[in-house]
Formats: sequence, C-alpha cells, structure tokens
Amino acid sequence: MPAHDVMPLFRAGKLHSGKDGKVVRRKKQAKAILLSYLRKEGRIAPRKPRAAKKNRRKRIATKARTRIK
Repeated sequence: MPAHDVMPLFRAGKLHSGKDGKVVRRKKQAKAILLSYLRKEGRIAPRKPRAAKKNRRKRIATKARTRIK
C-alpha cells in the first residue's frame, strides 16, 4: 500500500495494524504506520539509533562511620 493511502484509511476506520491485525483507533499509531511506509518508500531517512544508556549507580545516603577505640 502506498503511504498516501494510510491516513484516509485511518479516517475511514479501515486501517489495520498488520495483515490480520486489529483496526487502528489511535491517531498516534496511524502516524507511526505512515512513517514506516514512508521509510520503506525511501521518502524519509531511516530512524537514528538510540544512544546507549550509561550504567549509573544510585548513591545511597549513609551515616558517617565513627571509629570506636
């Protein structure tokens, strides 16, 4: 299906999420499907890879330890 047919199908209530998938009801999901078709057609650039998350340790507040002599 060409990308220009996605939103009219969504407005008509006939856009499905896959071959035998459910009918798409959220506009946000319809836009995601539209972007997918545009990428397949080469009309927009592929998605940029996400930046890797850094392993950050949570700092735990501890009481100052005192030495007993």
